[in-house]
Amino acid sequence: MSGSNRKRKEFFDTLLYTIPAILLVTVMMYIPFVMSGYYSLTEWNGIAKNAVFVGLRNFRTIFASSGDFASSLWFTIRYTFGFIVFSNVIALFLAVCLTKKFKLANFMRGIFFIPYIMSMTIVGFIWKFIFTQGFARLSDMTGWGVWNLSWLGNPKLAFYAVLLVGVWQSLGFYIVLYIAGLQAVPKDVLEAATVDGATGRQAFFRVTLPLLGPSITTCIFMSLTNGLKVFDIILALTKGGPGSSTYSVTLQIYKEAFQNNNYGLGSAESIIYFLVVLILTQIVLRFFSSREVEL
Repeated sequence: MSGSNRKRKEFFDTLLYTIPAILLVTVMMYIPFVMSGYYSLTEWNGIAKNAVFVGLRNFRTIFASSGDFASSLWFTIRYTFGFIVFSNVIALFLAVCLTKKFKLANFMRGIFFIPYIMSMTIVGFIWKFIFTQGFARLSDMTGWGVWNLSWLGNPKLAFYAVLLVGVWQSLGFYIVLYIAGLQAVPKDVLEAATVDGATGRQAFFRVTLPLLGPSITTCIFMSLTNGLKVFDIILALTKGGPGSSTYSVTLQIYKEAFQNNNYGLGSAESIIYFLVVLILTQIVLRFFSSREVEL
């Protein structure tokens, strides 16, 4: 087969395998996104045949009088910040522990990863039972007042309950990423630091941690996106309550579009949130990428 025929065959093979993926992504993502942009300029209840064009009225409503969207955005920002900090700090600490040589290391890695492969909705229902029934039993057994607190009924405690469940569920995923990063750190670099007189703590903070830059960037970015799109756990655990204290933006968009049947306003909220997420993720990604140390 000549070189030109081989290149032509490779081109058609590439085209054959990529077209189905492109069509699927276009149908499932790009077309709905464009339609959402159109519906954000209309007033439509999802039932009427024709949507009424209202221009930028939905956006003016959000910025001028939509307190629900602002409060849900503030909750999402607080949740995402706490999720990033706790999930990465705890995961890194556990990853360092699990890279030590002891008999149950592999078993413990599997135990920590199990919650991640469970459905978020199932996790929410499990923890809802724990917060209501499980903590009540612990209160009766120990007499400690902390178990008798209304974790899902108090607006302030409900935030920490949702954050706890979110971190617990996703911890195994970040542990795996950090373990992979720790195992990729060159042993000779650590040995050189030890020869130079560095203690274990100094070697970790001055050698290992800087070399974990790519892993840290990946975990920060993944935890950022997972925190910003939190939905399932809140829907199963609190349904946005008590009141509207645990409404995330995604849950607010869902309520506006599918419960209030206001698809125009819900689409406008989704467009605004898309821009917020796009800008925020790009800033965070560039910030951490610029501080990575190359091997």
